Amino acid sequence: MHKAASLTAFPVITASQAPWRFTLLLLAALWPFTAALAQSAMPDTPIIASRVTLERWSDPIKALGTLKADESVTLSATVTDVITTIDFDDGEAVEAGQRLFQLDDREEQAQLRATHAKADEQRNALRRFTQLQARNLSARADVEDSQARLNQAKADADALKARLDNYRISAPFSGRMGLRDISVGTLVTPGTELATLDKLDVMRLDFTLSAVYLARLSRGASLRATTAAFPERSFQGAVASIGTRVDPVSRSVTVRARLENPGERLRPGMLMQVELDSATRETLVVSESAIVSEGRSHYVWLLDEDDANRVERRQVDIGARRTGEVEILDGLERDDLVVAHGTEQVHADQTPELLGIVDADTSIEALLRQGRDE
Repeated sequence: MHKAASLTAFPVITASQAPWRFTLLLLAALWPFTAALAQSAMPDTPIIASRVTLERWSDPIKALGTLKADESVTLSATVTDVITTIDFDDGEAVEAGQRLFQLDDREEQAQLRATHAKADEQRNALRRFTQLQARNLSARADVEDSQARLNQAKADADALKARLDNYRISAPFSGRMGLRDISVGTLVTPGTELATLDKLDVMRLDFTLSAVYLARLSRGASLRATTAAFPERSFQGAVASIGTRVDPVSRSVTVRARLENPGERLRPGMLMQVELDSATRETLVVSESAIVSEGRSHYVWLLDEDDANRVERRQVDIGARRTGEVEILDGLERDDLVVAHGTEQVHADQTPELLGIVDADTSIEALLRQGRDE
C-alpha cells in the first residue's frame, strides 16, 4: 500500500502533454543564442558626435553700464555778438579745426587794420630815426622810443588777432555734430549753448561692480556688451581704467571700458549689458548635450575610434558652464570623440552609426537635416 502511494506522487507526462513541454524546454535552452542573434540583426543606432576641444575660458562678471562718447563737448561763445555764418548741418561729420560758427567781427577787423596802420607808421619812424642817428643827427633815445612804440603797435595787433579768434568757433576734434537750435542772426552771449560735438568711432562704457571683484579686475581685460537697440550684435571692448575709490555706501567701484563703434551705431547715454571676462584660462570643453547627469555624477558616451566607434561610458568632472558648452576638469582628453546627440539610445559596447561630427561650421540640426534628406 505504501509503495503504490509513493508511485502516484510523481508527475506523469501523458502523450498529449509531451509536445508543448518539449517545446518550452527547447526555447529555454536556445534563448541566449536567439537574443544575441536578434540584437545583431537590429539596425545601428544613429548618433552625432563632437570633439573635446581646448579653448580659452573665463568666468564672466555681469553688470549694467552707460555709454559715453570718447570725446564730447558742448560748443558755446566767449563773446557777445550776432551769428553771421553756420558752416554745418545737423548730424554732419566734421574735421578738427573746421569752422562751425562765425560771429560778427567787423568792428574788431577795423580795429586790427588801424593797429596795422599804426605799426607801419611806427616802423617808418623807426627807419628815419635810425638813418638820422647813423649820421649823428638824432639822439639814440629817439631811436629807442620809436622802437618801443613799434613793439607796442605789434602787441596791440596780436591782441586783436586773439580776440578775433573768439568770433570764429571751430571743431576742437573730429566728430559728429548734434542738433542745433541756433540760427543766423541770433545774438549770443558767453555760455550760450550753440551745438554739441561727439567723437563716436570709439565709445566709453562706465559701469560699477562690487568691490569683492577687485582682485579679478585688471586693465586690458576683454568684455562683451549688448544693447536692446541691436539685440543681434555683440560689441567687443576692453577695460581701460578702474576707479581709484570704492563708494563707501554701495561698496562698489567704477570701471571704464572702451568699445569700438563700427558704423557709429552706438550713441551716448545708451544702457548696455556687460559681460566681463575674468579668471581666464585654457581648459577642455565639450558640448553641453554630451553630458549625462545622474544625481551628482556626470558621464559621457566615449567613442573608441580604433574599434569601430565602440561606445564606452566614462565618468567626468565638470566645471563651469556657458551657452552650449561645459568645462571638463577630469575624465577626458583633447580630441576625444563623444556622443553629442543620441545619448539616450546608446549603451555600452555598442557600435552605433555615426551621422557626423559637430564643429564650428556644422551644427546638430544641419546633420539631422542631412540624414533625413539621404
